[in-house]
Amino acid sequence: MTINIDQLKQILDLFQDHGLSEFELENDGLRIRLRKDARGGPIAPDSVPPPQPLSAAAGAAAGGGERGASGFPPAAAGRDEADVGLVVVASPIVGTFYRSPEPGAPSFVEPGSTVRKGDVLCIIEAMKLMNEIDSEYDGEVVSVFVESGQPVQYGERLFAIRIK
Repeated sequence: MTINIDQLKQILDLFQDHGLSEFELENDGLRIRLRKDARGGPIAPDSVPPPQPLSAAAGAAAGGGERGASGFPPAAAGRDEADVGLVVVASPIVGTFYRSPEPGAPSFVEPGSTVRKGDVLCIIEAMKLMNEIDSEYDGEVVSVFVESGQPVQYGERLFAIRIK
């Protein structure tokens, strides 16, 4: 299958007009894949955003205020001792966020919970698949930014962890 520039422009217009964050078309060996990150810009395919440093003030804002180039609030200029070692766990995929393994079950983690590298933090359901999101750090969960059952975008903040 071949595609001309007018057909490609039509696909791009539909993608933008409907506010889609991801679109894929495959037909007769031709594959077109369009993706936008949470800020609306292009992202590298199949990459996971690195953990981002977070100040206590930015963590409390949970999505409010000015955002830096990474899409996360910029770190405060005068961080105190309590802010050192705080990282943000971002969503590696688009899907539905769940704090527990099933409805009515206790959450995997709560603010104040101690986690070890490899511990399950949450589940993100994408295309009927349940994807466990594991901690990459030993530390303490400081904040949970998303409510269970809410949709999440690629790169969206899920947790803040103070590394130990």
